[in-house]
Amino acid sequence: MVGAKGAYVGLSFWTQWPSREALEKQGRSATQRGLAWLMRLAVLAALVWDAVTQRQTAGTWSMLMLVAAVLLTGIIVYGLIHYTLGHRLWQSVAMAALLIGAAYLAKSAQAEVVATVLWCGCAVIAIERLPLAAAALVTAGTLGSYVIVGNTDSGLNKGLSVVGICLVGYVMRLDAEARGNTQRMLAQERAARAAEAESAALRERGRIAREIHDVLAHSLSAQMVHLEAARLLIERGGEREEVLDRVVAARRMARQGLAETRQALSALRGEMTPAEEFLRELVESEGARLSVDGERRELPAEAGFAVRRVAQEAMTNARKHAPGATVAVRLDYLPGEVELEVRDFGGQPVDNGLSASGAGYGLLGMRERAELLGGTLEAGPAEEGFVVRLRVPA
Repeated sequence: MVGAKGAYVGLSFWTQWPSREALEKQGRSATQRGLAWLMRLAVLAALVWDAVTQRQTAGTWSMLMLVAAVLLTGIIVYGLIHYTLGHRLWQSVAMAALLIGAAYLAKSAQAEVVATVLWCGCAVIAIERLPLAAAALVTAGTLGSYVIVGNTDSGLNKGLSVVGICLVGYVMRLDAEARGNTQRMLAQERAARAAEAESAALRERGRIAREIHDVLAHSLSAQMVHLEAARLLIERGGEREEVLDRVVAARRMARQGLAETRQALSALRGEMTPAEEFLRELVESEGARLSVDGERRELPAEAGFAVRRVAQEAMTNARKHAPGATVAVRLDYLPGEVELEVRDFGGQPVDNGLSASGAGYGLLGMRERAELLGGTLEAGPAEEGFVVRLRVPA
C-alpha cells in the first residue's frame, strides 16, 4: 500500500500541471508586472533590431517580412501561454513545436540572436508552465537543437548553458508555485472569514428572534391571563368594575409588551438597562420584593437577557397559578456566575381556569436558553409554594 502510494505521488510529480493560480498573474505586484512587460518589449525590440541590422542589404519588402515573422513569433508565444493557462496539453506542445520551427527558420536566415532567444525562451516557458514530463520532452528537443545547430561554443560552455537554462526555468516554476500556494491560502482565508461572518450573522438573527419571541410570549401570556379572568368574571356574573379592571390590566400589559419589545431592540443595539435595575422596576410593578447578594458587577448581554426573561416568566406563572401569593426575588452575584431565584409562598394553588391560558412552553424555553449559555434552570414546588432558580455564567 505504501509503495503504491509512493508510486502514485512520483507519477503525479511528473504529470501534474502547475496550478492555475501559479500560471495566472494574480499575486504579482504592479512593479513586477511592469518589469515583466518591459522585459518582453525589450526582447521583442532587440529581436526586431537584430533582424533588421542583419539584413541591411535586403530590400524593404524582405525587411518587412522579417519583422512580420518576429511579430508572428510573439503571437505564437502568447498562444503557448494561453493554452498552458487552460491546461491544454496538445495545443501547448503544438505551440512549442512552432517556436522550435521558427528558431530553425531564423537560424537558416542567419538571424543568430533571434534563433537563440527562441530556443532558450521556449525551454524556459516549457519548464515553467508544462507538466514536467511534457516539459522534459519539449526542453530536450529545444535545447538539443540549440546545442547541435545554434551554439558554436565548446562542449563545456554548451553544457553550462543547458544547465543554466534548465535551472532558470525550474526556479521560475518554483516561484510561480509558491505564489499560487499563497493565492490559494488567501482565497481559503477569505472564504473562511466569509463563512464565519455569515455564521455570526445567523447567530445574531437567532438571538434577535429569540429575544423578540420571549418578549412577545411573556406579554401575550400575561394579557391572556387578564382576558381569561375577565371572561370568567363575565360568565359568573362578576361586577362590572372587576371586569373593567381585568380589561384595563390586559391593555396595560399590551402597552408594556410594546415597550419591552422596543427595549429589547435597543438592548440588542447595546443600549440595555442593567438587569438589577430591570428587576427593581419589575418587583415594584408586581408588588413583590427583591434582595441582592454578592459583589455587584455588570452582566454580559446574554446573561442579562436570561435573568430578565426568567424573572418575567416566573412572575407570570405566579399570577396564573397562585394569585395573591407573596413573591420574593433574589439576585446573587457568585464567582463566575449569577443566580436568580423567584419564589412564591403564602398562597394556595387554585384552579381558576387560567392555568391553560398559556402555551405551556415558557419555562421550557427558559431552560433551553440557560443550557445554551452553559447554565441551568430548575423549577418546581418547594416546601412552601413554587420556586424557579436560574444559574448562568457571568
